[in-house]
Amino acid sequence: MALLHTLIRRLRRRGALPQNAPHKAAPPLTPALERRIRDSFDEAAADEEHFPATVDPRLEHVRLLVREFTPLGAPRIADIGCGKGRFARVLAGEIPGARLVCSDVSLKMLAHVRPPLSACAASMTALPFADGSFDAAYAIESLEHAVDIAAAAAHICRIVRPGGRIVIIDKNAEHWGRLQTPEWERWFSRGELEALLARSCRRVRSQPISYWADVEPDGMFLAWIAER
Repeated sequence: MALLHTLIRRLRRRGALPQNAPHKAAPPLTPALERRIRDSFDEAAADEEHFPATVDPRLEHVRLLVREFTPLGAPRIADIGCGKGRFARVLAGEIPGARLVCSDVSLKMLAHVRPPLSACAASMTALPFADGSFDAAYAIESLEHAVDIAAAAAHICRIVRPGGRIVIIDKNAEHWGRLQTPEWERWFSRGELEALLARSCRRVRSQPISYWADVEPDGMFLAWIAER
């Protein structure tokens, strides 16, 4: 029995078995649901405590993006589900020559995105960018709201040129239930999102990530890193 439980845990970590609640069938992405999601983030734009316009540049989430994107040389980067553009604002100042385009469904969130950042109102499942038009793209705690996760992941990969980089940081399905979530939100196992990215990318890896470099990850957040 102990051996069986160990095997099940291993399969779940690899994404070969469903985790629990977040992996039940997602609600269909109807226009009504899209409006509800957009309205929820329009309302959240006034909540600076939980949806701040700034981020500490020392956060490991930020440092990972800087490490992955700096070698690309003056890259054009897409922030998908940018919120108020807090990560993009730091990257624009830390990566020489970087040009940041920030995309979100909420116009009230995008009202905080100002030059040198560019703003674009769009759904993750219908990004209005040409194929291969970016050197890099990232989504920080935003893919979980896409509902049609496969379509959103495919769009993120589509807009990045061959040889470009993709980083997604989101919550780990194994920790589902630790936070209250809306009914459309989904979290991912390492293997599930690796498989989706591998459809379009030649190299994909994932790792646990903490907020701070000197704090051991507790498993709540995962980072998926892909080369197109």
